[in-house]
Amino acid sequence: MTTSEQQAPSSKLSNTLIAAGVIATMGGIGIFWSVSAGINPVTDDATVITVDGNTCAPFALELPAGKTTFQIINASDRPLEWEILDGVMVVAERENIAPGFSASLTEVLKPGSYEITCGLLSSPRGSLEVLPTAASEAARTAPPVAEFVGPLAERKVQLMRAGSKFAKSTKALHAALVTGDLDGAKTAWLSAAQDWARLGPVSLRAADLTNRIAPHPEMLVDGETDLGFIGLTRIEYALFAQGSAAGLAPLADALVEDASALQARIKALKAAPADMAADAAKQASILAEGQIAAGLSRHAGADAALLGAALDGLKRSMAAELPLIAGADAALGQAIEAAFGAAEQIVTATPYDPVASATAFGALADALSRVNRALSLEI
Repeated sequence: MTTSEQQAPSSKLSNTLIAAGVIATMGGIGIFWSVSAGINPVTDDATVITVDGNTCAPFALELPAGKTTFQIINASDRPLEWEILDGVMVVAERENIAPGFSASLTEVLKPGSYEITCGLLSSPRGSLEVLPTAASEAARTAPPVAEFVGPLAERKVQLMRAGSKFAKSTKALHAALVTGDLDGAKTAWLSAAQDWARLGPVSLRAADLTNRIAPHPEMLVDGETDLGFIGLTRIEYALFAQGSAAGLAPLADALVEDASALQARIKALKAAPADMAADAAKQASILAEGQIAAGLSRHAGADAALLGAALDGLKRSMAAELPLIAGADAALGQAIEAAFGAAEQIVTATPYDPVASATAFGALADALSRVNRALSLEI
């Protein structure tokens, strides 16, 4: 056997292995987008929305109040998110939908006029008109539930403390950046980012401030070079990816102002009994279906720390309501406690596992989504 004959099988084997590697890599990418985008077949009763990055089709919607399933199709060439907004409050959201993929979203809609986002933050917004039904009118005119007065007050105090803590941590970050202390700024950034993560549920009620405090670069026309790329995510990019604290003082000034504005929003917030569990369920779902897979910390490598802080915020948001849940549905109360425990165990495990974490937060979101029905608060 000649030397060339001996090498031929090896060459063929190498080509085979390379091809297998490419297939495995593409499969891995497919798995990532399957997890983050929530690929689902279009169901007969779904309202289909097609987004091409600049507009939505249909651009104007009219639907009855109650539970509605949306199927969002990404017809653009970049990942996108789709939101229903009530002023500055995020009513429902689906993130990280990959190009050519679709994602489903089910939401209980209340009567009113809403906006829908269509791809990039700079894209024109569509409209959604939700018409009242007999069931929604009955829910609207139902007498207030006295049992929720205490939990709502306790939740308000907890949120005000969390907002104050975030404001203080942004000022500490500002002080480190003004002096050019790179190591000190990195430490202060992590503290501020964790405090922001704990405010996850309330951030849904301040979409404009959220897009300034922690904008996703992929939702901006020019990504990380876009003028709208500011706040914590921009500062993280400079500190950890570029290794510099220079020139960040103006960004820190704006961040401190936005944190102060968020404090004022929290102080003026008037939540309804159904909002506690609904906001927590939405936030857990957003984390499970997009943010964990995309990465909560793109450059600092602090995903586990930020996800742990987000979980802590969710636990605090539900603490006052858990006794009511246990009284109405003991099995559901136990399921929520177990879901929180399982999520905490996975998030704190070493090494950090984003896939397992997303699964745990999905289970938590599912449990929390059943609360309002158990408490007779859902339409």
